[in-house]
Amino acid sequence: MPDVNIAAFRQEVRDFVAANLPDDIREKVSRYRDLDKSDYVRWQKILQDRGWLLGGWASEWGGAGWSPIQQLAFLQESGIAGAPMIIPYGVSMVGPVIQRFGTAEQKARHIPGIVSSDIWWCQGYSETGAGSDLASLKTSARRDGDHFVVNGSKMWTTEAHWADWMHCLVRTDASGRKQDGISFLLIDMQTPGITIRPIVTIDGQHHTNQIFFDDVRVPAENLVGEEGAGWKIAKFLLSHERLSISDTGPKLRLMNRLRDMNRAVQADPHVDPMLKATLARRLADVAVEIETLRAMEHYFVEGWDMGRPQGADASILKVRGTEILQKLSILATDLQGVHAASHDPDHLHRTADRPDTPAEIASAMTHQYLYGRCWSIFGGTNEVQRNLIARGALG
Repeated sequence: MPDVNIAAFRQEVRDFVAANLPDDIREKVSRYRDLDKSDYVRWQKILQDRGWLLGGWASEWGGAGWSPIQQLAFLQESGIAGAPMIIPYGVSMVGPVIQRFGTAEQKARHIPGIVSSDIWWCQGYSETGAGSDLASLKTSARRDGDHFVVNGSKMWTTEAHWADWMHCLVRTDASGRKQDGISFLLIDMQTPGITIRPIVTIDGQHHTNQIFFDDVRVPAENLVGEEGAGWKIAKFLLSHERLSISDTGPKLRLMNRLRDMNRAVQADPHVDPMLKATLARRLADVAVEIETLRAMEHYFVEGWDMGRPQGADASILKVRGTEILQKLSILATDLQGVHAASHDPDHLHRTADRPDTPAEIASAMTHQYLYGRCWSIFGGTNEVQRNLIARGALG
């Protein structure tokens, strides 16, 4: 595709978000309220009307064919501007998988619902005992005529309570190397035998779930690729997450929020001058770290765009992105002072028709702190990522 002026494109994204993001969604994001499924769907339909929902998809699938650098620019600028994230399970995960490995029938059935945002997906990967060590999964799929019979459980399944379909890794063969016996199934979440059990996390919110499969009959036509090819497909899918893995846009927006909070602290005559100086120094330190992360992210993505092997790049971005997010969230609570002890999960669901109270502001920032704990666990723990970095960098 022709060269794109990235600076001009960034401005175009900022202008589009400013003009088209619905006011009620903008208000929720700016106040760190929880978004509903309908909020994400509305925004994704607006992006699709503009031709930007599928920016990274090839034109043959209705995408814009953006380069990785252009995709990164969009993610950063829309995040800074307060737009909701694009929920990745359809657009960034199973959509590219079906394009690459799916049958003609699977493409015809599932791609249109992803494009329209009318069909919502979730990811059935992690299990108890098989999170970062995903190849240890035990959820089984036994072939029975023209169906697979699925039994087992998936854990930490984000937004499964919103999902119409799941893309799921299952074990179809336990006789050989554990990576070789995994297959990739598409499962209708309305199939009899599926039970969704909500999990309320440390922040008091319902983001994730445990899923139970009891003799769930899945048509064999829902197998993607060959039986036993699930590990290869899973690695392909994960390669499509690398652009958003450090999530710098929302971090930069949070950084701007902390600057506002710090200005209020610095102007407060009742705050000890030594504490003011300490908070200002910590804010400056983390500002340098996030700008360094942004520069490193750009360097890696530019290299991928030119064909450089990914290596341990994504693991480095994941670890540093997580560490910086947690530093930001700790500083956010410290800037709240005594109010930081207040956290009521209900505050995150209140309407934004009046100014926030100090307790509601504190709940929003404390939520960032509490939910930020899980970032070093999901997507492969930071400990596992460091092992990957060591192997990639040191051999």
